Amino acid sequence: QAQLEESGGGRVQAGASLLLSCVVSGETFGNYAIGWFRQGPGKEREFVAGISWSGTIFDYSDSVNGRFAISRDNAKMTVYLQMNSLKPEDTGVYSCARVWQRSPWIVSRRSDDYESWGQGTQVTVSS
Repeated sequence: QAQLEESGGGRVQAGASLLLSCVVSGETFGNYAIGWFRQGPGKEREFVAGISWSGTIFDYSDSVNGRFAISRDNAKMTVYLQMNSLKPEDTGVYSCARVWQRSPWIVSRRSDDYESWGQGTQVTVSS
């Protein structure tokens, strides 16, 4: 069974950048789209960004579009989330998850679609 492990979180000031990594181990990386989700204090988990298993289709929530960038390195079985111009409202636990997709061009925003999840990494942005 695959395991997902996030890293790269931390405490930063508004305007700073962070690079999150999601390393997948235990199974093949192909045919799995990867999504990043976050859960802020007192909030429900929300979709942040996703990337198809082909690495050619990206999707971002409106709140991070233009500031965050998702990418993947299939050889390293790793997905990255570059977060720039961070805001206090970006604070939360960031988790990556994977979902098997037949099509190489699909990204899902629905957390219920995802099969395996990491433990998450905390991101705290102060004003």
